[in-house]
Amino acid sequence: MSETYETLKLEVADLVATVTLDRPPVNAQNRAMKEELIAVFDALHDREDVRAVVLTGAGRAFCAGADLKERPNIAGVPGAYPRHNRLTRASFDCIMECGKPVIAAVNGLAIGAGAVLALCADIILVAEDAYLSMTEVDVGLAGGVKHVRRHFGESDARLMIYTARRVPGPELLRMNVASACLPRDALLAEAQRIGAEIAGKVPLAVQAAKRSFQVTEYMPLHEGYVFEQSQTAALSRTEDTQEAWRAFAEKRKPVFKGR
Repeated sequence: MSETYETLKLEVADLVATVTLDRPPVNAQNRAMKEELIAVFDALHDREDVRAVVLTGAGRAFCAGADLKERPNIAGVPGAYPRHNRLTRASFDCIMECGKPVIAAVNGLAIGAGAVLALCADIILVAEDAYLSMTEVDVGLAGGVKHVRRHFGESDARLMIYTARRVPGPELLRMNVASACLPRDALLAEAQRIGAEIAGKVPLAVQAAKRSFQVTEYMPLHEGYVFEQSQTAALSRTEDTQEAWRAFAEKRKPVFKGR
């Protein structure tokens, strides 16, 4: 099944959704794209026919960042910047908060807000000729620090932010920012393969695992593990977990119902 929006394409097949940024020439984020990202990822959060999501870009760019022509005039309409910033945060949060794991297939340049978009995913794959770059200092801005810091070491995060340097695919793999660096023509298939692998697991367990990553990120070890154990205790009473146990004992493929 395929759905087309103004700035996105959505395809769902075999429990894996593929969301493609599609705003030529370089998939820059305008208001419409942010609103469509929110609408699509909020829907995917609830869809029973989706268990994993792949996020990629059309053409040779993943996302060139924010469309600077749409920056609000700080001396213009009162409240313009708060509204702009709220929408921008929501367009990132919808990916991080989506109940289904999101795999970013970074097929080309990912600059500024485009790099942040990739860094919001659960799993990051990059093409060999792709790169991430935070160019805010080149245009008198300074966003993205917190998202970069989640994935890069402290010195590398500062180097990236202060210099606006490009960090190419092989370097992202070496720095453990990406899980794989692949030829461009193999990237999407690998991301979808990982999505299919995730889709074959107990759906409620995968969702609980993502919830644990979200909730425990800034918790101390003890409190974080207590939360994880609460998730496991709740899962043990679900039909799908009990079906997984029976299938394992009976050496057969489990049939999950999402409850």
